[in-house]
Amino acid sequence: MAKAEQIIELLKSHITGDDHRFFAIAMQVAAHEAQQGHEKLAQELKMLIDKAKEKQSAIKTQTSIVSIVQPKGELANLLSAEYTDITFARLTFSDGITKRFKRIIREQQQQHALSKHGLSARRKILLYGPPGTGKTITASALAGELKLPLFTIRLDGLITKFMGETAGKLRTIFDTMKTTRAVYFFDEFDAIGGDRHLGNDVGEIRRVLNSYLQFMEQDQSESLILAATNYVKLLDTALFRRFDDVIEYGLPDKDQIERVIRNRLHGFKLKSSIKWENIVVEAEGLSHAELTRACDEAAKESILSKLAAVSEKLLLEAIQERKHAGTQHNK
Repeated sequence: MAKAEQIIELLKSHITGDDHRFFAIAMQVAAHEAQQGHEKLAQELKMLIDKAKEKQSAIKTQTSIVSIVQPKGELANLLSAEYTDITFARLTFSDGITKRFKRIIREQQQQHALSKHGLSARRKILLYGPPGTGKTITASALAGELKLPLFTIRLDGLITKFMGETAGKLRTIFDTMKTTRAVYFFDEFDAIGGDRHLGNDVGEIRRVLNSYLQFMEQDQSESLILAATNYVKLLDTALFRRFDDVIEYGLPDKDQIERVIRNRLHGFKLKSSIKWENIVVEAEGLSHAELTRACDEAAKESILSKLAAVSEKLLLEAIQERKHAGTQHNK
């Protein structure tokens, strides 16, 4: 049977609400019984512990969703909340990126199985690549797949409005991660994670980065942390080892271009005479977002002109318009 010291520690951890300590001691009791040859009792204890963990996780998730649908008070200046039904099936990424996110989702969905063996699910992810390649919508898709709220960190509230108190605001966000399981999305992450050794860095931003590094190192929550940047070379090198995965996004290749267009126009009829090789050649160099905009323009023109289907001509014109707009922007 359990030692008196273990029973006392179990009660203390229960009274103080230290669930991690409670489950750890309970597992020690189960292990002790197994060593004594009480296999049936040990197995029953382990099953009860697993059920208690699962129930606790479900209660935490339900409570969190209700309590912070709309962040209030200080959190209202730091987080914007939304729920999304977007899934990765609706997006068009490279096979490599899709595979890595399927792995993240699988680990999250079976994190209790991993924890039994002392392993942790991936949950701290850095995304980088050119603008418009799908980093932001990835955060929505990950939240949608896992049925979690998406909390986007508001940089205007975090840095500009509360200059001098930013580390305290960051602590509030990381404290919320412990109590409210969600996807926390730091967009334009280079504003926080810029290299501390750059000559034009200011002391406040340097302190922000040091605080972020410390909070990331200490974080043991079950929330997912996503950071995204268009300028990975600006990030401090100390950041990279804090993330479980670093995923690079690129412009769509030839195969992806056709898939992006077909996916976006799935609700519209496409003319069978479209020569996709012409579309692909013309669209090379455009991002996912720019391709999506071009598809929308072609579809709108088709509707307003009362055409039966979207033609190759409409698509080419819309793509050329997007390329011209990009050229003008880069001048």
